[in-house]
Amino acid sequence: MLKIEKLDSGYGKLKVLQGIDIEVKAGEIVALIGPNGAGKSTVLKSVFNLCDIYSGKINFEGEKITKLPTHELIKKGISYVPQGKINFSNLTVKENLELGGRLTNHKLSENMKKVFDKFPELKRKQKKHAFSLSGGQQQMLALGRALMQEPKLLLLDEPSLGLSPKLVTEVFKMIKNLRKEGLAILIVEQNAKKAVEIADKTYLLEDGKVALKGGKEILKHKKIKNVYLGGRY
Repeated sequence: MLKIEKLDSGYGKLKVLQGIDIEVKAGEIVALIGPNGAGKSTVLKSVFNLCDIYSGKINFEGEKITKLPTHELIKKGISYVPQGKINFSNLTVKENLELGGRLTNHKLSENMKKVFDKFPELKRKQKKHAFSLSGGQQQMLALGRALMQEPKLLLLDEPSLGLSPKLVTEVFKMIKNLRKEGLAILIVEQNAKKAVEIADKTYLLEDGKVALKGGKEILKHKKIKNVYLGGRY
C-alpha cells in the first residue's frame, strides 16, 4: 500500500532522513521505534507532505505521491494524527468530527455514526467542548476525526503520549481493532514494547537511518533489549 524508497527529507537545510526504505502492506500495522531525534515523526510528515523532501520516492497504492498537496493525500485515503493536543479545544466533540469530514465532505452523518459506534464515550460527550475531555478521550477524538475521512492508511504519531498505563492499553486495543477492519497503520511510538507487540513489522530508526527491521522477534534482538527495553524482555 505504502512504499518509501531511498527517502532523504528534513526541514530547510537540516537533513533528518537519509536513504530510508519502508513498506506498509494493506491491513498491516507497521511500527517505527527509536530514540528521540531519530527521524520517526519526520517519516510521517514526509508521507503527509509536511516537511522538505530532497530525494527519493513515496508511492501509495502504486501511485507516486511524493510532494502531493496534503488535501489531495487525504482524498486518496491517507489520514494523519499528530502527537500532542491536536483537537480544536473550543469546539464541541461533534464539531471536531464534522471538521474532520469536511475535505471528503460526503456521508458525514453515516461516518459520524461509525465513529460513535467505535467510541461510545464520544457519543455521550458530543455536545461537550474538546478541552473538557480526559487525555484518553482526547486521543479518541483525534482518532475519530481522522476516521471521518474514511482513510485506507492511518499515520499515528505517539498515540500513547501522556496517557496513564490503563489508557495506553485502551489506545493500543483501539489500534488493533482498526487493523481488523482492514485499515493499514504506520505508527510512531516511544513505548517500544507495546508498539512491537501489536505490529506486523517494526523498523528501528537511528540517526535518520533504518538500523534494524523485523517482526515480533525483534524484541529479542540485543540492541532492542538493552537500549530500548532496559534488558528486561
